[in-house]
Formats: sequence, structure tokens, C-alpha cells
Amino acid sequence: MMYHYTDGGLRNVWLANGYEHVQTPYGDGVRIQDLSGLIRALCLALIRQPKRLTGVEFRYLRQAMLMSQAVLGKALGRSDQSVAGWEKRGKVPKFADQLLRVLYAAHADGNEKVKNIIHAMNDVERTLHFIMRETEAGWKAEVSSQALPSPSESRDRAAMT
Repeated sequence: MMYHYTDGGLRNVWLANGYEHVQTPYGDGVRIQDLSGLIRALCLALIRQPKRLTGVEFRYLRQAMLMSQAVLGKALGRSDQSVAGWEKRGKVPKFADQLLRVLYAAHADGNEKVKNIIHAMNDVERTLHFIMRETEAGWKAEVSSQALPSPSESRDRAAMT
């Protein structure tokens, strides 16, 4: 039996192994054994496919590099709304498709210069995060400007525990 992996809106990915069904307090769940490895392998498969990226695939690659739409838009000389439109409508311009593939390939191969550039671009877009903690006195908010784990990193950690 295979598992239909639909993370990030992807509809055409099936896992033959590397996962297990688990019971959670919320019902049935699936634990991916090496989620970060799966995401990397999936992104590499996406950038090597011969057809143009769909909007969902484009978004998946962008998010795998922890880039916001605004950061990628600036890198491409376009607005965040342009990037949002490509992802929503699924019509990614050829230049954007090719550039994102090159960026991800260099990033995945460990090119430190590319990684540092992406991190620097993301730092410009850093926002304040509210970290909510429940205490005996009720919920309290802490404000942080530090980068927090992405949803996929949070899932990685949860899957490891």
C-alpha cells in the first residue's frame, strides 16, 4: 500500500515506503521517517522534470528554500503579487521557472554563496513573530524578531519525536 503525499498542495506524489501510520490524540496520522530528506529528494525531482513547473510546484520549491514571495519577487525583479499570481494561477513564466530551478540546485548542492545570499534576502523580510505560551496565569505573548522554524521544519521535529 502506498501513501498519497499531498504536502504543500502537491497531488502527484506517492510514497512506497519510509512512513508509518500512527495514532495521535486527533486520530489517525502518518509519520514520515526522514521528512527533510524526502523534501530534498522531491525538490530535486521537480527541478529535473522536463515540463515547466506548475504554480504548486513553484511554491513548493520556493518554500523549501524558506523564501517569501516578496524575497523571490525582488530576486526576479518582480513584485510579491506577481509571484503570488504565478503560484495561484499556475502560469509561471519561463525565466522564473528556470531561475528558481538554478537557485534550488545550487542551494541543495551546498553552494554557500547561494545559501548566504538567500539567507540575507530573507533577513531583509524578517518580521516579528508572536510566541504564545500558556502559563498558570493564562496565555502570554513573547515577541521575537529571530527566524523561527518553517512549518516543514516544525513537522520534521514533530516527526522525530
